[in-house]
Amino acid sequence: MSLADRRGLQGRADTQALLGDRVLVTAVSGRWAKVVVPDQPTPLDARGYPGWVPTRQLSAVAPPRTKELATVVARTAWLRADTSAAGRVVEVSYGTRLPVLERLDGWLRVGLPGGAVRRVDPAVVVLHGLTAPASRATGVSIVQAAQSFTGLPYLWAGRSGFGFDCSGLPSLVYRVHGVVIPRDAGAQAVRGRRVPAGATSMGDLLFYATASGNVHHVTVYAGSGQMVQSPGTGQTVKTVPVATQSYAAEFAGARRYLP
Repeated sequence: MSLADRRGLQGRADTQALLGDRVLVTAVSGRWAKVVVPDQPTPLDARGYPGWVPTRQLSAVAPPRTKELATVVARTAWLRADTSAAGRVVEVSYGTRLPVLERLDGWLRVGLPGGAVRRVDPAVVVLHGLTAPASRATGVSIVQAAQSFTGLPYLWAGRSGFGFDCSGLPSLVYRVHGVVIPRDAGAQAVRGRRVPAGATSMGDLLFYATASGNVHHVTVYAGSGQMVQSPGTGQTVKTVPVATQSYAAEFAGARRYLP
């Protein structure tokens, strides 16, 4: 995606849902469906994050229920044809959860919405139970996951390994670690627990606001006076000093979502 394409999304996209994510359809208009995404909390709708998606991207047939899930922990991963050749079919994001059907010839066979079966390389996923997170949530694990996207270009409304906006990065990283937090920075800034000044720990979220109090940016505290962020279109995920002047003047507090 070019920089012009990324800029073209500003004000036109709201968030991203991953392959296999459950959505609730609330209306249909032609080739578009209005949905809410339950695992992306927002004050906009108590049921989940609202938006419109093409109907061709939806399936009424849920993925198969299995005893084990494979969650993608690489930035992106290829799902391959369920044949001995295992040719590439579709690229999926970090955080995509795939029901595991069986292990076969060094691959994992996984089920998709609509009934399709694909193969995935075990090296790019973590296996876990249906109610267990893919990774244990600690400050260190949250920061390491966020920093693994260093250099990834910012994407308006992004919440995937193809690109993040500022709040999409902690939203998805926390979800992979079993902690569901609000989707947007403004809502993230009023949930969790307030962190007193000088008591920030790795994994805490740092917020930045205008003079009128409007929260417009969030970062992940990385320890040692550093923070991980996806700052804006034309920039990439990076780690910078918390004391960076342009941010320090707008600091609006920290919140903790870890135990």
